[in-house]
Amino acid sequence: MKRLALILLFPLFLLLTACGEDQTTGAEKVRWDREICARCAMAVSDRNYSAQVRGGRKDKRSKVYKFDDLGCAVIWLDKQNWKDDPRTEIWVNNHKDGKWINAKTAWYVKMNNTPMDYGLGAQTEKVEGALSYEEATVHIYKVEEGFNRHSGQPLVAPERIAPERAAPEKVAPASSNTTQNNAAEKKENDKK
Repeated sequence: MKRLALILLFPLFLLLTACGEDQTTGAEKVRWDREICARCAMAVSDRNYSAQVRGGRKDKRSKVYKFDDLGCAVIWLDKQNWKDDPRTEIWVNNHKDGKWINAKTAWYVKMNNTPMDYGLGAQTEKVEGALSYEEATVHIYKVEEGFNRHSGQPLVAPERIAPERAAPEKVAPASSNTTQNNAAEKKENDKK
């Protein structure tokens, strides 16, 4: 009887352990139109321009975050304290065939329409005018500064962009003595 129970339970055990196996690298399957962007909460639906980031704290298992546009992934990842961890991966769809490719080694061409208007399509081949990942990141921040689609707030402090755009300094309220002195000066000027 024990032997029969072991024979019947062993395949079940194998099935359960195989299903529970965690993928630790690469892009995951996306449930198109059913998952939302980790940054802007729009549906991940365009199979040619979406992105994924795999990473997380060192003391935890890696987790996959999905994005509707490369721009959302880049800006979101920059805010994570684990962004420079060697285990962190970023994947994008090839705009030509929808296959997942490594975002850091991909080349980016400017496109007219992408889900969040960052305007970049990824591909494996370098062509004239294509941007590297680092150049694409600069492009994304310029677009974000120009359109500011997500938060309504500047992406960086205004004084970092241009000192003249910084908020004016607050002036301390005048003391009563200063107010009296100003009133006396005004009377004096009126007499002249």
